[in-house]
Amino acid sequence: MSPIDVAVIVVYILGCTALGGWIGGKGEQGLKGYFLAERDMPIWAVMISIVATETSTVTFLSVPGTAYKGNFEFLQLPIGYIFGRMIVSAVLLPSYFKGQIETAYQVLGNRFGQATRRTASILFLFTRNLGDGLRLFLAATVLSIITRWDILYAIIAVEVATIIYTYIGGVKAVIWADVLQFTVYIIGALIALYILIHKLPGGLGQLMDTAKAADKFKTFDFSFTLTKPYTFWAGLIGGMVLNTATHGADQMMVQRYLAARSQKQAAGALIASGFVVLAQFALFLFIGVALYVFFGQFPPSEPVTRPDRAFSQFIVDQLPTGILGLVIAAIFASAMGVLSGSLNASASTLINDLYRPITGDTDEVRLVRLSKLATIGFGVVQASVAWWATGLEASVVDNALAIAGFTTGILLGLFILGNVTKDVGQGAALTGLAAGVAAVMYAKFGTSLAWPWYALVGSTTTFIVGLAAGRIFPTVRPIPAAESLQPTS
Repeated sequence: MSPIDVAVIVVYILGCTALGGWIGGKGEQGLKGYFLAERDMPIWAVMISIVATETSTVTFLSVPGTAYKGNFEFLQLPIGYIFGRMIVSAVLLPSYFKGQIETAYQVLGNRFGQATRRTASILFLFTRNLGDGLRLFLAATVLSIITRWDILYAIIAVEVATIIYTYIGGVKAVIWADVLQFTVYIIGALIALYILIHKLPGGLGQLMDTAKAADKFKTFDFSFTLTKPYTFWAGLIGGMVLNTATHGADQMMVQRYLAARSQKQAAGALIASGFVVLAQFALFLFIGVALYVFFGQFPPSEPVTRPDRAFSQFIVDQLPTGILGLVIAAIFASAMGVLSGSLNASASTLINDLYRPITGDTDEVRLVRLSKLATIGFGVVQASVAWWATGLEASVVDNALAIAGFTTGILLGLFILGNVTKDVGQGAALTGLAAGVAAVMYAKFGTSLAWPWYALVGSTTTFIVGLAAGRIFPTVRPIPAAESLQPTS
């Protein structure tokens, strides 16, 4: 890379860090400020943060690869996402805005008891940090290929930059950095698309004609097969349940809703984000189609052996100085948006769901200090997972990412069980959770079921088994002791 490209990347990273420092330096933050931004974030910032949080480097580069190899059928999945967000807004959001809720799993503690709350929290912490450590590895791998950095340096660069602004500014810095990161990666994607089209002799007309002839814009597949991930039914039903789980039972997302000024604004931000994600995926898929047309006429310097490497190959071979640095900054942006949210949500879960209920600690200064230390600790954990992953086969990494992602369906089953029943106790809930874990593990490793259906398997198994077990285990009234401790800010 040229010094100009390096300078662009450095300026971007320093800008994120300065943003965190500026926000963190605006008065002394209490626990409510550090984790919930005083519940005063504007609706549009919350909406953008939701989108940026679910857009990783893998998404930024691999979604174009699906269209490069195939067509627009991937777009069926975010159609289901929109309906999933509507369900979360109508069914789950009201429970998060009752009283002084600080985490998603506090709701489970209030309904079933502390053992359920802690089990769900530990499951979240384990899978979230495993999954995001592996996402960090995949992002660092891409950066290593593009920048020629050693993989270890790429891991450190992304994680340290993310830790610094998250540590200083808390969730407010995370959300505002998400706004910046969303802007950067969308601009980077649009510039890359413009250059792709501009380099074709026939421009946009050539792109459209060639793509139509190859049936690249085919979007809907109405075949009903459970082994294919991108069909209308997998998108509508599987995608709907998957998104209900990821956006309704994952603290990383719930934390953003709780930072909004009201339940109505949180619901508006969540539903609007679904349409933005749909448009964003359409953009990424169009880039993939453009890559197919471009490489058909101008073969890359090295053969594209994996579709998700096509965009990376174009970035390395074709982008001019300065623009290359901006697009690499966009890759940083998509990685840091996920990781920063993960660090802050993990710290919030550790302190609010595990530490405070056990110790009864109400010292604001000490709690904020511990929260910041937890942010660093989880950053080290994720970097360690990423470094460990360098010794794994790619297929093992992909499987681990799938395992880390489908646990949200199990947690969704617990939330539904708590919402629609009155007489199911903690023992039954934990039995349902264990059954859900077993069912999803079998679906993943014992069948050829496509991954969009995993959340449906996990949630329905957890709910049905929990409901049945409720006839065996007596209902135990939860003890709202330390869980109800609220910060003094």
